[in-house]
Amino acid sequence: MATDLALHIQDVRLVDTHEHMLKEQEWLESGPKDVLQDLFGNYVPADLLSAGATQEAIQRVAKGDDPDVEGRFAGIRDAWDAIRFTGYGEAVSLIAKHVYEMDEITPAACVTAAPRLEALRRPGERLRVLRDVARLDHIQTDDFIWPCLPDASGPRFFLYDLSWVGFCSGNLDLEKMAEETGVTVHNLPTVREAMETLFRKYAPMAIAVKAQHAYNRTLRWEERSDADAERALQISLNDPKGRDEATRLCLGDWCWSRGVELAIEHNLPFKIHTGYYAGAGSMPVDRIPAGNLCALLKRYPQARFVLMHIAYPYSQELVALVKHYPNAYADLCWAWSIDPYSSMDFVRRFLHAAPVNKLFAFGGDTRWPTGALAYCIQARTWLTRALEAEVRDGYMTEAQAIRAANRLMRENQFACFDLEGTYAAIEG
Repeated sequence: MATDLALHIQDVRLVDTHEHMLKEQEWLESGPKDVLQDLFGNYVPADLLSAGATQEAIQRVAKGDDPDVEGRFAGIRDAWDAIRFTGYGEAVSLIAKHVYEMDEITPAACVTAAPRLEALRRPGERLRVLRDVARLDHIQTDDFIWPCLPDASGPRFFLYDLSWVGFCSGNLDLEKMAEETGVTVHNLPTVREAMETLFRKYAPMAIAVKAQHAYNRTLRWEERSDADAERALQISLNDPKGRDEATRLCLGDWCWSRGVELAIEHNLPFKIHTGYYAGAGSMPVDRIPAGNLCALLKRYPQARFVLMHIAYPYSQELVALVKHYPNAYADLCWAWSIDPYSSMDFVRRFLHAAPVNKLFAFGGDTRWPTGALAYCIQARTWLTRALEAEVRDGYMTEAQAIRAANRLMRENQFACFDLEGTYAAIEG
C-alpha cells in the first residue's frame, strides 16, 4: 500500500528545470517515426554501445522509416538485455509501459503500439503529455540559441534558457552575432556591446542563462584582464584555426565573466553543465568536476549558479560546494537516468549536509515529450525511495519528508528563478 508520502510525490506539479525539448512543429515533423525509434532514442544508445552493440546496429534502430522492426531490434537485443537495469534502460522500459502499454519490448508489440505514437504526433499532444500526464508545472528548455521568444503552443509552460555556451567556449559566431545585434565585432568593446544587446533583447523573456561548455573545455575558470582578452580576440579574428588552447580559454573565460555579470544585472540564474558527458567513448574526467568552479563561485557572490547533473561522478564534491557557497545550487536534472541509485543516495547525503532549499529534483534533458514523461516517472519513483528511507530510518517524520519533497520538487525552483518576471515579459 502506497504511503501518504508516495502519493504526495506522485501528485505534486513538478518543475522541470532542464530539457532540450523540440518545439511543437519540430515534434510533429521530426519526432520519432516509429515506436522502436522512440524507445531507443534519448540517451540509451550510449549504454548499448558500451555493452557491445555495433554503431551500425544502433543507427539502424533509429531509422524509424525502416519497416523491418524485427531485424532492427535483433541487432541490439543482446546489448539491451545487458543494460535494461541501468538508468537509461529503466527509462526505456518506462516509455514502453506508460506510453505504449508494453510490459515487454518485442518487435510485435512495437508494431501493435504504432497507433499510439501516431496519436501523440498531433498538435497539442506534446503539451498534454507534459502538463497533464507527467504533471509538470512548466519546463525550462535549452535549445542552444540566444532567442527566448514566447512559445505559442504554451507561453507560460515552455520557457527558454539564453545560451552562453559559445561565449564560454571562446568560439564566437561573428556572423550570427552581427545578424542578431547589428554589431560587427572587431575588438573587445564591440564584443561587450553585442553581449549587452543580446541580453537587452532576450533576457526579459529568458528563465536562465545556460552553458554546457564542459563538453569542449575545462570548467576551471580564471580571471582575465581586458588586455589579455583583447590579444586572444585578435588572434581568434585573424587566425582562428591557428590559435592554441590557452588563447581560446582566455577569450572564453573573459566572455564567461561578462555573461555572469549580465545574468546578475538581469536577475537570471546561470546554469552550468557539470559532470558526466552524454554519448560514449570520449570523456576527459579532469574537465568535469564542479570543484573546478570554486574561483568563479567566489568571484561572483551575487550570481545564482545552478550546477547541473549533480556533477556525477563527483557528487560529494558538489554537496560540499553547495554547503559552502551561498550562491551555488545543485540540480538533479538528468542524474536520475544516468545513475538512479547514486542519485537516490545523493539526495540523502545532501539533506544531511547542505541546506534543503538549494536542491532541485528534476530535469529530463531530452528532446521528446515521451522521454521527458519517462524520466519524470523515474525521478518521482527514486525520490520517493530516498525520502521513504529517511522516514524508515528515523531521520524524518513523514510530514517532514512531505515538506522536503515540496521544496525539492517546486518551491526551491520558484525561489531561485524569477518566474513572475519572465511571465510578465512574455505576456507584456
